[in-house]
Amino acid sequence: MAIIGLVLLVAFGMVAYRADELPVIGGGTTYSAYFSEAAGLKDGQEVRVAGVKVGKVTGVSLKGDKVKVTFRVKDTWVGNATRATIMIKTLLGSKYLSLDPLGAEKQDPKATIPLDRTVAPYDVTTAFEDLGRTFDRLDTAKFASSLETISKSFENTPASVRVALDGLSSLSHTIASRDAELAQLLAGTKKLSGTLAAQNEQFEVLFKDGNLLLAELRRRRDAIHDLLVGTRQLAVQLSGLVDDNRRTLAPTLRSLDEVTDVLERNQKNLDRALRSAAPYIRVVGNAMGNGRWVDGYLCGTVPKEYLENGRWKPPANGCEPPHLTGGR
Repeated sequence: MAIIGLVLLVAFGMVAYRADELPVIGGGTTYSAYFSEAAGLKDGQEVRVAGVKVGKVTGVSLKGDKVKVTFRVKDTWVGNATRATIMIKTLLGSKYLSLDPLGAEKQDPKATIPLDRTVAPYDVTTAFEDLGRTFDRLDTAKFASSLETISKSFENTPASVRVALDGLSSLSHTIASRDAELAQLLAGTKKLSGTLAAQNEQFEVLFKDGNLLLAELRRRRDAIHDLLVGTRQLAVQLSGLVDDNRRTLAPTLRSLDEVTDVLERNQKNLDRALRSAAPYIRVVGNAMGNGRWVDGYLCGTVPKEYLENGRWKPPANGCEPPHLTGGR
C-alpha cells in the first residue's frame, strides 16, 4: 500500500507539473521560429495576437548561429505566412512574442518559421550596458597619447592636414579630461537601469490598475450612453402616445372646461347653499346624536283634557325646548 501510494503521489505530481499540456485543461499547438537573437525573450513569457494573449513561450535555445523559440498557442489561426516578432512589453525590458497570422493555409507545426519571417527588437538598455563596458576597458590616457603621436608625425604636412590633426589631438585631450565624467555618467545610467528593473513589478501593477480604470470608465460611459438612448426613446414613445390619444382626449378636455365654467359661474349660489345647509345639518346631527332615536319637541299640542285632569303641567316660562337630559 505504501509503494502504491508513493507511485500515485509521483504520478499526480507529474500531472500537476505538466497540467498545461493536458488535452482538457491545457492543450494547444506547439510551433517554433528562428530568430537572429533572443533579445531577452524567456521561457514562460506571453504569446499575443493583436494584443490578446493566446499562449506562452515554452523554450528558447541556440541552434548554430540562430535562436530557436518554441511556443504553444490555443484556439488561434497560424497561417503559412505568419510573421513572428519579439516585442517589448514594458519600459523595463520585459518581452513577449507577437504573431501576425498571415497565409491562406495553416502553418505546419513541424516546420520552423524561417528568419525572413521573424524580427528581433533593438534593446537600448543592452546597448548602453555594452557601451559602458567598452569605455571601462578603454585606456583613455594611452588613446590620447597615440593621437598626439600621430599629430606630431604629421607636423610637416600641409596646413589643412595639420588643422585636422590638431582637432583630433584636441578631441583626444577632451576625452581624456572628461574620462571621470563619462564614467560617472555611464555608472549613473547603469544604476538607473537597475532601479527600473527592480521596480518592474510595481510598473506592471500600475499599468494593470490603469487598464482597470480605463475599463471602468468605458463601462460608465456605455451606461450613460444607454441611459440617454433610453430617455430619448421614452420621449418618442410619450410623443406618440399623446398623438395617438389626441382625438380621444380633446372632447374630454373640452367637457372638463365647460364643467369648470359652469361651476365658476355658480360659485356664489354654491357658497349660499353651503351656508344654508350648515345649520340644518348641525340640528339634524344634534337630534340624532343621543341614541337610537330622534329628539323632537312640539310646543302647544298637548290635549286640553291632560291639562284639566292635571296629568301634565306646562312649563312656567312658556314653551321651551327640553334639556338634553329631558324626556323624549
